[in-house]
Amino acid sequence: MTKTAVLIDDDKDDHEFFLEAIHDIDNSLTCNCLLDGEEALKLLRENKKNLPDLIILDTNMPRVNGRQILVELKSDPSLQSIPVVMYSTFFSDRDNEEFAKLGAVHYLAKPSKFGDFQNSLKEILTSKW
Repeated sequence: MTKTAVLIDDDKDDHEFFLEAIHDIDNSLTCNCLLDGEEALKLLRENKKNLPDLIILDTNMPRVNGRQILVELKSDPSLQSIPVVMYSTFFSDRDNEEFAKLGAVHYLAKPSKFGDFQNSLKEILTSKW
């Protein structure tokens, strides 16, 4: 059975970086990338028969930020069971606590070194949510 992930991030360069890391870690994982949080929510709500196994969600996006999207995901009974990993350049302890309270299962910092990023991502992908 193929596992799927969705990356919601407004930066196309981050999409490429992320997809390369995923391919090197587990090329059986299908990862779809979406640039816009509002559009992502719409697509997830419309495709309830084909939901991802994991959502990776950038915290800083225009229009609808990651926190707002997390709240929307966790308030929708058909989407709330999908594990959500928050994704950003920086997390404060306060951010981590807030995201955990809102239902995120983990947070992933955007490291500057590709190998560090792969190691962090591998840890997340092998976790049982």
